Amino acid sequence: MQTPQDFSPHLAEASKRVAQRLLVICENRIHLLMVELEEERERFMGALIIAFAAMVLGTLSMFTLTAIIVIAFWHWSPLIVLAILTVVYGGISGLLYVRLARWQRDWRLLAGTLEQIKKDRECLANLV
Repeated sequence: MQTPQDFSPHLAEASKRVAQRLLVICENRIHLLMVELEEERERFMGALIIAFAAMVLGTLSMFTLTAIIVIAFWHWSPLIVLAILTVVYGGISGLLYVRLARWQRDWRLLAGTLEQIKKDRECLANLV
């Protein structure tokens, strides 16, 4: 029969391996979180640029529309040019708005990290 002293080295070694594995898992999760935060920052900057462009082009569209109304009773040539500019600026602004709305609808914050934590939880549930 083994004495309690015989189990001590095995228990210490097993505890050490478990602690090392937990640290490795935590390190991997932190790296994943950092990568996802960088991706979210890039998405946010892209969305900010698109929103700014949509705002500027929408403003230009409104200025052009105002100019059309002002010159509506003037010569026909300036009206056609301003109408074309209004359609172009408004169209680009609309496309940018649709793209921004699609991004916001599909935006999932830290999806990879949450998926990995869910898998870890399921794996631990299967072990117990």
